[in-house]
Parts: sequence; C-alpha cells; structure tokens
Amino acid sequence: MHLLVRWLLAPLARLVYRPVVHGADNVPRTGAVILAANHRAAVDTAVIALTAGRPVSFLGKAEYFTGKGLRGRAFASFLSALGYVPVDRSNAKAGLDALFAARTVLEAGGAFAIYPEGTRSLDGRLHRGHTGVATLAMGTGAPVVPVALIGTERVQPVGARFPRVRRVVVRFGPPLDFSRYDGLEGSSAIRRAATDEIMDAIARLSHQEYVDTYHHRPAA
Repeated sequence: MHLLVRWLLAPLARLVYRPVVHGADNVPRTGAVILAANHRAAVDTAVIALTAGRPVSFLGKAEYFTGKGLRGRAFASFLSALGYVPVDRSNAKAGLDALFAARTVLEAGGAFAIYPEGTRSLDGRLHRGHTGVATLAMGTGAPVVPVALIGTERVQPVGARFPRVRRVVVRFGPPLDFSRYDGLEGSSAIRRAATDEIMDAIARLSHQEYVDTYHHRPAA
C-alpha cells in the first residue's frame, strides 16, 4: 500500500491539484522535524504529505485502524501508508499518549506534523495554539517548520463528502530553533512564548487574521 500511495496516488494527486509550493527547501530532508500548520480542511493532512518532500507522520484516531473485514483492513493500511500513527483518544491519558507517539517519531529521526490550533478553523481565522507543539520541540530538540495551507477549505468545504479540484498553495517557512530554552520545558510561560512564536510565523505565512483565543468546535 505504501508503494501504491507513493508511486501512483501521490503523483496523480499532484497532477490533478497542481499545488503551488513555496519554501520546500526549508524542510530538512533528514532528521527530526516538526511541521506546525494552520488547519482549514480535512484534506490538509494529505496536502502536507504530498508536498513535504519526505515521509511525514500524523496522529490518527485508533478506531480508524480497527475496522473489520477487507475494507477495514484496506483503510487501515491506506492510513498507515499516509503516515498516520494510531492513538487512543477515548481515555484520560489521550494527551499524554499523543505526545508519547509524537516523541517516538521524532526520536527516531522522523518528521511529525501537528496542528497547534487543535481543530479546523471554521471562521477562517488563525486561533491561539496549544502548547503541545512547544513541549515536543523543547523535549526532543527538533526544529519547527511553520506551514501555511491556503485554499484547502475550497477543496473540501465543511460538510462536503468529496474533494473538489481547486488550486492550493503551501508555504513552508524557515525552521524555528528553540534550543535556547534547553532545560526550561517545564515552564508553562516558556512553552507559551515558544508556541506564540510558532503561531506568529504561521500567521505571517498564511496572512490569516490572528485571534488570541482557542478555537472550539461548536456543539452539534
């Protein structure tokens, strides 16, 4: 399945959607790196995977990997090929489990993508980032590459079942180094400062209006 995604589906998607990519050289070809992106649509993960220039891991709900029958196994295999790492989000330790899974990827020298806002922005604005991204950066020493995804909300608007053919733009910013905070990851103030620096970099790349409040999905 990994070869199918890499050699057939990925080139086909790039041919159809023709993403415009800026700053691809800012993503290190090897070694641990965190890709911190804004989040506009369900297709964002696929867009990052197709344009980063190297395999990227993402967190995925564990139940996505437990489907029964041929269809369930095929879907789980497809998600694994895209770089999803299963995490059980149904228990009180979900946040810790997510951080542990991310650290495992980074400590093995991999690339890990995260959406600091925590959920898709439904109002088009960039919202305050959660400090897990800073915890990962300071705990592993991995640089953070800010990523701006532009136009993905037109590819798959909220409520749309299938993606539409629309041009998207992806901007990778220069890596941010937080080694100056070595040994200070236990400080909530330092984690907040580092996260705000990351969000500011994303805002400058995406040209979104920044709102210093967390974005909470409205109740169904």
